[in-house]
Amino acid sequence: MIDLKQIQKDVYKNKIDKGFNVTDVPIEFCLTYGELAEAYEAYRKKQDDVGEELADVVIYILGLCSILDIDLEEELLRKVEKTNIGNIR
Repeated sequence: MIDLKQIQKDVYKNKIDKGFNVTDVPIEFCLTYGELAEAYEAYRKKQDDVGEELADVVIYILGLCSILDIDLEEELLRKVEKTNIGNIR
């Protein structure tokens, strides 16, 4: 099992260390959307990097969650329970 909390911290630290945006939330939403569009294009064109593009989307979402002070792991667990997807706790 992965430690999503730690990955989220690592993603945010990487953004800080490399001087990426950590304050402009609208830009982060747009960049995340752009990464999702790239993933869709890779899928549509039957390219073999769809997984990598989706990983980029998740990285942007984790960074955005850090900026917004959202614990994505906790939100995911709560949503899974709420929608009865399964018991992952």
